[in-house]
Amino acid sequence: MDKERLIEAYTVMRTIRRFEETLNDLYAENFIRGSIHLSIGQEAVAAGVGLAMAPQDKLTTTYRGHGHVIARKTPIRFLMAEMLGRETGINKGRGGSMHFTDVSRGVLGANAIVAAGIPHAVGAAYSAKYLKEDFVTVTIFGDGATNQGAFHEALNLAAVYQLPVLFVCENNLYSEMTPIEEIVPVDNMAERAEAYRIPSFIVDGYDVEEVYGAVKKSIEDIRSGKGPVFLEMKTYRLVGHMYGDQEIYRSREEVESWKVRDPLSTTADKLAAMGVDINGINASVERDIEDAVSFAKESAWPDPSRLYEGVYFGE
Repeated sequence: MDKERLIEAYTVMRTIRRFEETLNDLYAENFIRGSIHLSIGQEAVAAGVGLAMAPQDKLTTTYRGHGHVIARKTPIRFLMAEMLGRETGINKGRGGSMHFTDVSRGVLGANAIVAAGIPHAVGAAYSAKYLKEDFVTVTIFGDGATNQGAFHEALNLAAVYQLPVLFVCENNLYSEMTPIEEIVPVDNMAERAEAYRIPSFIVDGYDVEEVYGAVKKSIEDIRSGKGPVFLEMKTYRLVGHMYGDQEIYRSREEVESWKVRDPLSTTADKLAAMGVDINGINASVERDIEDAVSFAKESAWPDPSRLYEGVYFGE
């Protein structure tokens, strides 16, 4: 990344971090209901992937996908309003934390069901090939999703039809609260994609420049007709699986060892060495977050009479 792109990457990561820290506070204050799953620590993957995608490209993501959608440039005002269940939310307050969707920016949807976005992405990629449209679909999922049948069915179809789809596995070492090595027989999730003869690579998900470079190259290859690619991002979440998680399945020492490489800190250090005003960026992000919270709190609640708008009822 050149200096300007690295500044952009840091700004995106900082925005994701502060957005999610703010969600944590709002949840504690009962402004948000249900459950939330934060990606604090994993921001380099979101920023690197989002910045490497072209405007026409598509994305599917998971219930831990706030950052991925922010990186696709959906205004955080609308995302914050969605979190608070307001009519001005990106999905009019009806989707909430686990269902962010913004088709205008290629975000085909987050999904609360593990691995559900993977076949959706393969379907979108099939449409691109069938209709001869110039977009690549990126699907982001966790390491635990590689145990789902939908994962294997989707990879098989993508390989057979050589579809324009990029599989991005965020391996944060835990399938919710279970260490991934306890439930899979391989060392790397990329080995599973190799079984389908899909080019597969392991990436340092704590280095936004490495993520960006790997995704950019993969998308270029896919767009040129070379078929699907699988990237395994080695990353780590610095918070629990969900709000209230006691984290008894891992040690504090392990968490602290990953904090040393926090992608926000390491990227900030690089920029500071280039003479960039990090404090100025942080202050600007803080103003944006405060604006988003005010916008959300001042927005109207959905009208109950319109509850079923957009809902399909089968016969």
